Amino acid sequence: MNDTVDKLVIFLAKRDGIDKLVKTFQYVSKLVHWHAEAAHPDAAHRAKKWEVASGLSRKAFRSGRFLTGFNALRRNPGSTPTFRLLGVLANAGEMVYFFFDHFLWLARIGVLDAKLARKMSFISAFGESFGYIFFIIIDFIMIKMGVEQEGKLVADSSEKPMEEVKAGVRKIREDRVMRLMAVAANVADLIIAAADIEPNPFCNHAVTLGISGLVSAWAGWYRNWPC
Repeated sequence: MNDTVDKLVIFLAKRDGIDKLVKTFQYVSKLVHWHAEAAHPDAAHRAKKWEVASGLSRKAFRSGRFLTGFNALRRNPGSTPTFRLLGVLANAGEMVYFFFDHFLWLARIGVLDAKLARKMSFISAFGESFGYIFFIIIDFIMIKMGVEQEGKLVADSSEKPMEEVKAGVRKIREDRVMRLMAVAANVADLIIAAADIEPNPFCNHAVTLGISGLVSAWAGWYRNWPC
């Protein structure tokens, strides 16, 4: 499948695909608002509306997403005790994030008391940060294991057909790139979550949030784009 339009249709048919597209809208509009706020207040106001609408839309798309972590633990908890523990911690944090994100969305659209939004935002962001820390650890362990496996494969190349060695190395390197993309996305989202948990001038600056959001979105595009 080489047709770009075919790939785009498949990408946008996925929940993660449409989420990454709308996330791009959300953080591009945040940067536009920041850039235009002083000189073009009307354009900045329109960009802010786009940003808020995109953020609320993403929360709606994520309805029920907390079940993904639950199902991951139920179906594939991990191959070793270490991975099982890390998997439980990572998915538990992500489940808290997505579950309380429902209440944050309802508070922001006026279904629940708006005063709940700050509390729900904190709980959701804390769960997100907690989970991402362990997802990052898992990915770094897997990258390290992949490097070791690649070295062993190359060292034993004289005993195996060259095509088999090349295929094995290519597969390991492709997995490494995907995991590095995941780490980039998780670190970027961790910065965004930190802005909710403990507001500070660096994490809460529009440029920091905008760039972090786009790094996360575009890493997600890469990982979810059909081969």
